[in-house]
Amino acid sequence: MDLSTASTVLRLLADPTRVRLLALLDREELTVAELAAVLHLAQPRVSTHLAKLKEAELVRDRRAGVSAYYRANAEADPTLAALVASLRDTLSDALLREDAERLPAVLAQRARAEGWADTVAGDMERHYSPGRTWETLARSLLQLLATGDVLDIASGDGVTAELLAPHAHSIVCIDSSERVVDAARQRLSSFTNVDVRTGDMHALDLGGRQFDLVLLLHALTYSEQPQKVFDEVARVLKPGGRLLVSTLGEHDHRAVVEPFDHRNLGFTCDGLTAMARKAGLDVVSCERLSRERRAPHFEVISLLARKP
Repeated sequence: MDLSTASTVLRLLADPTRVRLLALLDREELTVAELAAVLHLAQPRVSTHLAKLKEAELVRDRRAGVSAYYRANAEADPTLAALVASLRDTLSDALLREDAERLPAVLAQRARAEGWADTVAGDMERHYSPGRTWETLARSLLQLLATGDVLDIASGDGVTAELLAPHAHSIVCIDSSERVVDAARQRLSSFTNVDVRTGDMHALDLGGRQFDLVLLLHALTYSEQPQKVFDEVARVLKPGGRLLVSTLGEHDHRAVVEPFDHRNLGFTCDGLTAMARKAGLDVVSCERLSRERRAPHFEVISLLARKP
């Protein structure tokens, strides 16, 4: 972002009303009328501010019938987004809190007038409704699974194992961090079929145990020798056993991922497929799962493979 652009954005954000609008639009997608109701301002004034924010690519709009819904632009230039985020995250103001407190009533009025589902059609996954969360969806769908003996590599503090434990015969969780392993043991202490231990995914020391399912969920970005990981997984899989990989797609945002201790810049489907086949696995599928709305738009790819 050059000096001229930065100056323009800073002038925009010097107006408290525009900061209030951005704070609301970062939380919800709203019409001019709804924003006016929350802010207690006239609609023409709100429209004028929105036009300036849209011109600066800080907000975007979506047409739904006769209405236009505005939201914070999740695809804005990363530097611009970081500037706005730094301001938003450091603000503590009574006026902003009051806006946030008035917002649910305005959303409830919309739902009464139109029906909640109609107002978010085509964009439903971004919006909250009571009890409708990704966690409840995952827990519901997991009831359909029977996973057998599971190995969760780079298992973190055990959140995945907590979801799978009621549906698995056994789970072994491995992570390289003693502190993370201790946290996982506390989380999973009520499950008698879960074993949490410190280990290296490049040299699995499991006493000859083999598994029906091995999980590499965001594990490979922490490896400088991913082929070695695939070789180890193939060694501990039972015949017919499956490997599920989920990892960042290849990117060039080293500065963004370095604070998270990533050892590489992601993978391509071709690269994952080649490593799985070299390890002697049959690849069932490899595809992109998602692309983040916010810059820098990280993609997640997933591979499913099976041991012959």
